[in-house]
Amino acid sequence: MTRPRIAITLDAQDPGGYSKQPWYAVRQNYCDAVHAAGGIPVALPHHPELAETYLEFIDGILITGGDFDIPPHLYGEETVHKTVHTKGNRTAFEFNLCKAALAQGKPVLGICGGQQLLNVVLGGTLHQHVPDAFPDSPLKHEQPNPRTEAGHTVSVKNGTLLQRIVGTESFGVNSAHHQAVKSVGAGVVINATAPDGVIEGIEHPGHGFCLGVQWHPEYHVGQADKQIFEEFLKACTRRG
Repeated sequence: MTRPRIAITLDAQDPGGYSKQPWYAVRQNYCDAVHAAGGIPVALPHHPELAETYLEFIDGILITGGDFDIPPHLYGEETVHKTVHTKGNRTAFEFNLCKAALAQGKPVLGICGGQQLLNVVLGGTLHQHVPDAFPDSPLKHEQPNPRTEAGHTVSVKNGTLLQRIVGTESFGVNSAHHQAVKSVGAGVVINATAPDGVIEGIEHPGHGFCLGVQWHPEYHVGQADKQIFEEFLKACTRRG
């Protein structure tokens, strides 16, 4: 069986640190998780006009998280919270890539900021800063403990793609975000929530495998994380 080729989107970094020139970055565990589940990880540079061209040789796309926020104007908000940090070219590329993949019926997995991007592409909106939107929540969505450990649990909605994948009503996840899904677009299903009500997962049944999760399953904190990658790769393999 041919291993499916999985696009992994990169983060964009300003000069400094690794290089005096602008540079791309991706954590190794994104690539390792794709490889371990049976795929070939393929990192894609940010060229918005090449999104459909890239998809000619890609079987599925993984939209990663990173040090960025989605520009609020893309979901109809003019006010920008002081904590918002945007990367216009990255978002333009991922927006084009995600839209094209959905139009072509290719599997999409959005992780953390990738879920937020997916939600906006599907017509939803975002909370620009979770602590302001949920001021009474005791949860730390930017967890203080290591990302290799769970920060809180999520409750899974019965009958969803996510529930069929993980086979459980709740499980522990890591948490590293200050934004989250606020409202979802037409046809989008909320499949997981945190104890404080923050939306932790979305999917769209009309687009085959179209799944977003707010946590970072590439760390393989628990069995459910591995199952998410395995089912994503199975969906991509069926296309091949």
